[in-house]
Amino acid sequence: MSEEDFLLQDEICKSRLTSIKREEEQYLRERDRYELEKGRLIREMKRLRDEDGSRFNNFQILHHRYALLNLLGKGGFSEVYKAFDLVEYKYVACKLHGLNAQWSEEKKQSYIRHAIREYNIHKTLVHTNIVRLWDIFEIDHNTFCTVLEYCSGKDLDAVLKATPILPEKEARIIIVQVFQGLVYLNKKAQKIIHYDLKPGNVLFDEVGVTKVTDFGLSKIVEDDVGSQGMELTSQGAGTYWYLPPECFDLSRTPFISSKVDVWSAGVMFYQMLYGRRPFGHDQTQERILREDTIINARKVEFPPKPTVSNEAKELIRRCLTYNQSERPDVLSIAQDPYLSYAKR
Repeated sequence: MSEEDFLLQDEICKSRLTSIKREEEQYLRERDRYELEKGRLIREMKRLRDEDGSRFNNFQILHHRYALLNLLGKGGFSEVYKAFDLVEYKYVACKLHGLNAQWSEEKKQSYIRHAIREYNIHKTLVHTNIVRLWDIFEIDHNTFCTVLEYCSGKDLDAVLKATPILPEKEARIIIVQVFQGLVYLNKKAQKIIHYDLKPGNVLFDEVGVTKVTDFGLSKIVEDDVGSQGMELTSQGAGTYWYLPPECFDLSRTPFISSKVDVWSAGVMFYQMLYGRRPFGHDQTQERILREDTIINARKVEFPPKPTVSNEAKELIRRCLTYNQSERPDVLSIAQDPYLSYAKR
C-alpha cells in the first residue's frame, strides 16, 4: 500500500470513528428522551389510577358552585381537582381534604384546626407570585375543600423531572419571582415564614408566571419576637433536602426566621442550575437525619459543568451560609443585584 493510500485509509477510519461517535451521542439523546417520556407516562398512569379510585371522579358539583373536571394530583390526605367555578366563570383548583374515618375525634379536630390555620394565613395573601386561596367549605363530616387559584402550567418539580438542568437565564427568572413572593410575605404587618419551599410548591400559570403555594407548614412571626427569631415547635416537619442546619439541631429548641426560606430558595436555585440538590441529593430523608447530612453541610461545592455565572454562584453561597446569624434574611438577600433586572 502506498503512503497516499495509507493516509487516505487513515482519514476514512477517522471520519468513520467521528460518525460513530455522533451516532452514539444521538442514540444517548434518544434514550434520555425515551426515559423522560417513560417517566411522564408512568406519572400519568398513576394519576389515572388515582382518579379511578377517587370518590369524586363522577364530575360532581360541590357547594352548588364548583364543577369537578379531572384529578390533578393526590397527596397523603388530599386530592386536587381542576374545577370550573359556575359563579365566577373561571377555572379553579379544588383541594379535597379527607380525614381518615378511623382517626379519633381528637386527631380529626387537630387536622381541621391545622387546615383552618393554613386558610386563615393564606386567605389574606394577595400577590402576583403567591397562589390565591378563594374559598373553604365542608363537604361532609370527614371531608372539606379549599378552593385555590388554578395554575395551568406544571410545577417546578415536574419541570425539573423533564429538564433536570435549566438554562441560567430561565432559572434566574424563576428564582427572582420566588423572592418577590417572599419579600411580600416579609413586608406584611405579621411576617410569614413559608417553611416548606421546594420545587413541588412552586407553580406556573398559563403565561409562565411563578407562584408559591402550600402554606401548610408556614409560621406567623409574632410582633414580640426578637432578632434571634421564633421558636421552631414543629421540628421534623418539612422536606429535609431544602431545610437549613438550624432546623436539625436536636440538642435544643431552634429559633428560626425568614432565613429558613432563604436557604430553601438557594437549594432550589442550585438544583435548577446543576440538576441535583447541593446536599444529600441521593439520600433518603431517613439517611439525611441518620448521617447528619445537613448539619455537616458547611460549604457548598459547584461542579465544573454546566457553566454558571459567578454572580449566580455568589447568590447561592449567600443563601447557603451555614451559620444562621451570618445568613441574610429575605429582605436583605432581595437587595442582591443578581435578583434585579434594573440596569446597574
